[in-house]
Amino acid sequence: MQNRGSQKENIKQGNNNDARKYIKRMWITYGVFLLSVTLFFIFLSLGFLGFMPSFEQLENPNSNLASEVFSDEGEVLGYIGIENRTNIDYKELSPALINALKATEDARFEDHCGIDTRSLFRVLFKTIIGRQNKGGGSTITQQLAKNLFPREKTSKLGTAYFKLKEWVVAVKLERRYSKQEIISMYLNLVDYGSNSFGIKTAANTFFSKLPKELKTEEAAVLVGLLKAPTTYNPIRHNDKSKERRNIVLSQMHKYEYISDQEYETLINSELTTHFNPATHDRGVATYFREKVRQFMDEWCKTHYKNNGENYDVYRDGLKIYTTINYNMQKNAEEAVNTHFKELQAAFFNQCKGRKGAPFTGISQSNINKYYDQSMKTSERYIQMVKEGASEKEIKKVFNTPIEMEIFTWNGERDTIMSPMDSIKYYKYFLNTGMVSIEPQTGHIKVYVGGINYKYFKFDNAQLGRRQIGSTFKPFVYACAMKDSEITPCFQIENSPVTFPEYDNWTPKNSNHAREGQMVNLKWALANSVNYISAALMKDYTSPSSVINLVRQMGIKNPIQPVPSICLGTPDLTVMEMAGAMATFVNQGVHKEPIFITKITNNKGIVLETFTSKSNIALDEKTSYLVVNLMKGVVDGGTGSRLRYKFGIKSTIAGKTGTTDNNSDGWFIGLNPKLATAVWVGGEYRSIHFSSMTWGQGAAMALPVYGYFMAKCEKDSHLGFYQGGFAKPSDLEYDDDCNASGNDPVGGGSDTVAVSTAGEYNKEW
Repeated sequence: MQNRGSQKENIKQGNNNDARKYIKRMWITYGVFLLSVTLFFIFLSLGFLGFMPSFEQLENPNSNLASEVFSDEGEVLGYIGIENRTNIDYKELSPALINALKATEDARFEDHCGIDTRSLFRVLFKTIIGRQNKGGGSTITQQLAKNLFPREKTSKLGTAYFKLKEWVVAVKLERRYSKQEIISMYLNLVDYGSNSFGIKTAANTFFSKLPKELKTEEAAVLVGLLKAPTTYNPIRHNDKSKERRNIVLSQMHKYEYISDQEYETLINSELTTHFNPATHDRGVATYFREKVRQFMDEWCKTHYKNNGENYDVYRDGLKIYTTINYNMQKNAEEAVNTHFKELQAAFFNQCKGRKGAPFTGISQSNINKYYDQSMKTSERYIQMVKEGASEKEIKKVFNTPIEMEIFTWNGERDTIMSPMDSIKYYKYFLNTGMVSIEPQTGHIKVYVGGINYKYFKFDNAQLGRRQIGSTFKPFVYACAMKDSEITPCFQIENSPVTFPEYDNWTPKNSNHAREGQMVNLKWALANSVNYISAALMKDYTSPSSVINLVRQMGIKNPIQPVPSICLGTPDLTVMEMAGAMATFVNQGVHKEPIFITKITNNKGIVLETFTSKSNIALDEKTSYLVVNLMKGVVDGGTGSRLRYKFGIKSTIAGKTGTTDNNSDGWFIGLNPKLATAVWVGGEYRSIHFSSMTWGQGAAMALPVYGYFMAKCEKDSHLGFYQGGFAKPSDLEYDDDCNASGNDPVGGGSDTVAVSTAGEYNKEW
């Protein structure tokens, strides 16, 4: 019996020893596992097992930030960047947006430290084991980590590795940033579709609002997009987007961010958007934004970050503060649209059934050369040449009809047309350039480079050199009054003038009003009398004197020192004319036009500021007298329709201009606080109206200024200046010098009639 008891005792003791060994092994295994997991995460965190973002990278996450272009009052004009993205702070987000995000993506966001273990176990047991779709376990912080440092395409094991790495990054992010900063970083980073990266761009793209202005239902739409930007795009898939929006709203209701009544009201509401895609081709000041982009490309080549790298306007999120006035710019663009719908219709009507249209006065062979030139400068042609296509293959493509979208003044239209026919179609369109400058500062307030940047890329404001016609005459009058001390009341005989040393060149008037009579300068300029301009050039000043003056006023393009410049034969730009004319308003002081005031980095630190250079070009007295002369153009001359048709009440001086065959129409408008130049014409000089009814500057260009000024006067936000021009205190001069009185008015014309300047009539 004792042996049996001992035996049992030994067996029991052996079992206990085995159990202790087993438990010991279990603890050792568990300890090794914990140590391995701990070491794994330590090595992972330190970057020993592959890339791990450093402290600096977490502090400055690498995302492509578009640079912002601002107006003079801080409105965003547009963006320059690879990704249309710009960052905003938490305080700029609407509460509805924050609540929608947390309710949908991470209800326990405020309670975890980057990893929500409760959600992970829910996914593990209910989704994997229970085969129930209960959603993912990723927190907002983990999603931020994933977006900041995207996964590489790999196997399932690799995906698990990246998932673990995201846990580490998420914990690091929670230590480095506050909850508010994580929310704003996440919303700034994600892609909402339709080329909208970041919440600020998305809110503007889909609702034309700032993020802080979003309503609850709008915020729900944008948060809904995070699941699948293409599938739930409200523009392309309104019904699916609405369904997804309502799921977000139900989550907000579940977590008591909205009341029962709000929920019922919102889920039954229609999904409405205000689609405003932010592209370089659309929006306000498109030509101007391209001008800024080109400037910034050059600026970045000579400016460096602290690490020695050049700034990158497409990725560094620079903030570019410009001189453009948002309201004025919108008014100018609307003025162009209003006038051109009527003007273009008149030109189309004139061209109907006419051989060679829209060209006039040139051979078919020359017309074909223009078409061929346009083909060879097109993107399609250049790309085909790069790909090795032969000329025969290229021409076949250009003459094969395809589906395309074309520009019309009633909106874009889908059609079937060959690329060559589209080239011919666009030759029919008249175009424009318009610049307004604040004379006292040189700040460019309005910049219109053409009628539509998407379809007409050429910048007529800066690059287009066109013959300027009678708008050049004020410079001649200024020189004559400066050199010979005559005044606007000075009288000259309205008779032909001949220049023997220039092949007996004798300019002609466009009509016979008051020929042979004595007329004062104010009447002569108001009616754009060529005889008087020629007389001033011959007897009271000289071509070289006029050229010296305009050089001081900022005009740099070549001007030949010949008498015919008195009628406006030089080819100048809209920008040059606006800047030079602003000098008269600024009492003879020329301010170099500028369009950027400062550039900062994405933290707001100023990198460079800009101010206008100035020089004295003309004395105060003569400047004022020229402005007084030009007031007569508006109050009783070729620009008088500004008063009777457009009802402009502001103080305005002006000058119309029309070149041979109505090829170029100009108008210069001067207000005490704004100098504006407007040009209108075809792509080539042979594209023009056949009569003065529509072809003169007063009909082609002046209405753009008229509509613009009328809008500015009514714009309460602008508080448009209504005072007069500054008059020198020591000037003794009668401002009421008769520009009309008993004299016939309105019968003058501003057409340049150049008989011996054939070189000026070549195509541009």
